[in-house]
Formats: sequence, C-alpha cells, structure tokens
Amino acid sequence: MNELAFYTLAGAPRSPRDLLDEVRQGEEMGIGSVFISERFNIKEAATLSGAAGAVSSEIGIATAATNHNTRHPMVTASYAMTMHWLTGGRFSLGLGRGIARVFDAFGLEHVTTAQIEDFVGLMRRIWRGEPVIGHDGPAGRYPLLAMSPEYAADIPLTFTAFGPNSLALGGRAFDAVVLHTFFTDETLVRCVRAVKRAAEQAGRDPDSVRVWSCFATIGDHLPEDLRLKKTVGRLATYLQAYGDLMVETNRWDPAVLERFRADEFVRGFRGALDDTATTADLERVARLLPDEWLAPAATGSPEQCVEKIRGQFDLGADGVILHGASPGQLAPILNAYRRTRAQMPQATRFARLAANPAGAAST
Repeated sequence: MNELAFYTLAGAPRSPRDLLDEVRQGEEMGIGSVFISERFNIKEAATLSGAAGAVSSEIGIATAATNHNTRHPMVTASYAMTMHWLTGGRFSLGLGRGIARVFDAFGLEHVTTAQIEDFVGLMRRIWRGEPVIGHDGPAGRYPLLAMSPEYAADIPLTFTAFGPNSLALGGRAFDAVVLHTFFTDETLVRCVRAVKRAAEQAGRDPDSVRVWSCFATIGDHLPEDLRLKKTVGRLATYLQAYGDLMVETNRWDPAVLERFRADEFVRGFRGALDDTATTADLERVARLLPDEWLAPAATGSPEQCVEKIRGQFDLGADGVILHGASPGQLAPILNAYRRTRAQMPQATRFARLAANPAGAAST
C-alpha cells in the first residue's frame, strides 16, 4: 500500500531500538513507507535511516525532516548515497527549515528558501557524479564538492512544507512534499494546489510531485490517556513551538491562540506538552482548544478512521502518513482500509506508485 506511510518513533520514544520492530512490522503489514523525524536527542536521522534500511527489504524510507545546515554538504550527500545503495533505491532525503528558537539556542542561522534551493541543486549535481568547483551561493562557499561518478544515482528529495514560500519551493525543486498535521480540509486543498501550481510553473509535471497529507490517526481502540497525548498533547506542542504559523495557515482565530498562551499552566510549563504532561494536565489543556482545531484527524472506530483517511485522497493528497501511531496501534485501521481499498476511485493510481515515497510513478 504505497499510498500509506507512518512515522517511526512517534512522539518522544524511550529507546531508538523501538524503530527496529516498527519498521519490520510496518513492512509485514503492507505499509508503503516509513518517515523518520529528527530531534537532537536519540532521534538522529542518519543513524535511524541506516537501521531502517538494514531491517527492511521493501518499505520506502524518508527523512521528514533533517536540516541541510547541520551537516557539511558532502556528509549529507554521502549519507543519502549510502542509503540509496543500502536500500536499493528506496530512500528519499527529506529536508525542512527547522524550528527557529531551537536554531537560536544552538547558534545556528535561520534557514532561507534560497539556501534550501541552492542546496538541493548541489545535491543533485553531486549525486550525478558532477564535480562542483568553486561554488559560491546561498548554501555556502565550497572550493570542491565531488563524488566518484561510479556511484551516480537519481535520489528523490522530499520537503516538509508549511507556508506559501515553502509550498512553492517544494513544487518547483523537490519530488515530494510532506504537509503538516492538523491541517483543515480547506488548508489541505489549498496547499496541494499551491504545490502542483508551482511545479507546473517551473515546467514540471505536477503529477510527478507527490504531496503527502500528515494525518493524525488515533483510533478509539487505543486507551483514552494515550489518545489524549496523541491529539491534545501533540497539537498543543505544535502551538507551543510555532503556533502563529499554525493559526495563520489554517486561518484559525488568533485570539484562541493568545488565550492558550496566556493560560497560567501553559505559560509556566517547561518542555513539550506531549512529552511530560500528565493526563490531568492534558485534560486541562484540552479545555483551551476548540473542537474544530482537533477535528482534522482520523478518530473513532476503525471504519470511521478509514472514511476520514479516504477523504484525504478525495481532497487531493497523493499519500497519507498515518501520524502519531505505530504499526501495531494502526492494525485495526489498516485491516479495515485494506478491505475496501480495491473499490477506491484512486486504486489504479495507487498501483503505479513507487515504494520510494518521493519516487516517480510507473506508467
């Protein structure tokens, strides 16, 4: 089912070894791809990517996302090339802008659109076996960037996009775009159109850029406290980190965000709410969030979750990342989805999708 994916090590895992069983199980269950997010702790993306490649033989693998400015370009190029050959072409290097306040704390410069676009161009040239001599551009100054032509390969690139500049960049320069969780239906439609329009304006086939909906999938078969953590806790954490962008993108009422931030408990909380908040804490936070802000998610019975997942395809998504749950937690939903998959209007298109989450579809 190459139209479906999951994030491994969802949230704040206690051990990166959990990835090993999740990837094996996801592949056995027929999930098309696994996405790997990066945090500066026990979720370093290159290490996790290698582990995912080593324990799998079919599932697609993508970072979503790492940052171009945390490694030298040759380190990143070599990482991606190693993954490409390790997995037989199942890997996509996925980039993102990063979180400004984290970069500020670590003394890293904020990432610009020009830097990312320049970096993408460098990666594609290096991977083709072309020596890059005397580069001086937004991504930096480098006397020489080169890899032996014997390793030449076409490695698909994925971009996690949020605002209009990122969506346009994804359409014109990347092979796949991953959207954000808790996007409303209207936002999803608008974002898909923005990516496809940018691809077309750049002279590319818009259908060649796969747009992934990142869709919280938290069924009622999970314990209530866990559901609260994966819905209220996760959205609240996003609002902590970049609430203004979430609200602006979804065209939500900014006054609600101000009330959330002004709440005494939220204001004084240290750390991510989806990491250390108790169930009682999250129940309190839930009262600050309107139901419509939590509505863009697959919740309820397995059949209700499937209906909402199918709705993402109807709205224009090329793929759906079942976000916030491990393959084992997704099992009842996947079973229900599989029973009706062949009757979906998109079934023929799904059959042509590559295992690589940013790979070109077969003709």
